Amino acid sequence: MTLQLENVSKVVSGRTHIYPTDLTLQNGTMNVLLGPTLAGKTTLMRLMAGLDKPSSGRIRWNGEDVTNVRVQDRGVAMVYQQFINYPSMTVYDNIASSMRLSGRPADEIDRQVRKTAELMKLTPMLDRKPLQLSGGQQQRCALARALVKNAGLVLLDEPLANLDYKLREELRIEIPKIFEESGSIFVYATTEPEEALLLGGNTATLWEGRITQFGPTLGVYRQPVDATTARVFSDPPMNFLPFEKRGGHVVFADGLDVKATGQFTALADGRYSAGFRPNHLALERPGPEALAFDTTLSVSELTGSETFIHLDHHGQRWVGLVHGVHEFEPGRSLDVYLSLAHIYIFDGDGRLVAPATYAAAA
Repeated sequence: MTLQLENVSKVVSGRTHIYPTDLTLQNGTMNVLLGPTLAGKTTLMRLMAGLDKPSSGRIRWNGEDVTNVRVQDRGVAMVYQQFINYPSMTVYDNIASSMRLSGRPADEIDRQVRKTAELMKLTPMLDRKPLQLSGGQQQRCALARALVKNAGLVLLDEPLANLDYKLREELRIEIPKIFEESGSIFVYATTEPEEALLLGGNTATLWEGRITQFGPTLGVYRQPVDATTARVFSDPPMNFLPFEKRGGHVVFADGLDVKATGQFTALADGRYSAGFRPNHLALERPGPEALAFDTTLSVSELTGSETFIHLDHHGQRWVGLVHGVHEFEPGRSLDVYLSLAHIYIFDGDGRLVAPATYAAAA
């Protein structure tokens, strides 16, 4: 089974929601749509499902043009962040409903309902109605109904957003296992890079209605094709600092002048941008080759075992994620360090010139 989008776009009232897009998804794959709110993830999923018609282009399922085929006739299952259940049915009957409509044997229905209910921690609630459940339990019921439908295409639009942290982490691990067994095409939308990494499979990064990159998740994360993709696939977004290559030297925008080594050596003279993820900034020098930057702390945020530090570096706003609990006073000076191995290099148009050496070696 394959799902193909050929030059598919969506324009509403003169505003482009999805720019012309080509994308091919294979059966038995997990495909993550990663991007911020309003990047176009939900619109793209609605086009895949047949809930909306594209303004241009064709959608093919196993080579057959289904652009104008109704959603009811496509064999699609979809779960939104805003869950939908049948209020008059019990949880058991909600989960079983799609299998009954397809005429599956009663013993198979019972087996699948109970197996999925156990996974979703719904076994004690099978006799309850949805309105007797908490919001998180209702979302799990909607998710269970989609998973047992045995659809060729399963679309999950931020389905875990309303669940508590512990259950969300458990399901992030279990869901890919379910997908592998089904052989269906799964498309999972999220705003969280960490969730994309946990789910694995393939990832398409979206920004303002465009897919900027698509490929194996770790490959997209380690070697983003451009600065936009790098921003999307980093939480908080990747930090940047302009620099210029001059002969055997690298001169950063803050005036720091260092000898060109590592991935900087092969660069032609010109202007570039250094990109680095927040977790690669350190409060102590990690090695003799590490760069040192003087910054001013704007604010710090404690997250349990880690601390987000928001920094001003000569007008450049950076975010660092450092281990440990640090209670810094806003406005204080703070030296931070960055290993050369963690620097991505982008050209003036934002295209990747050289990946960080740690990522290239992984």
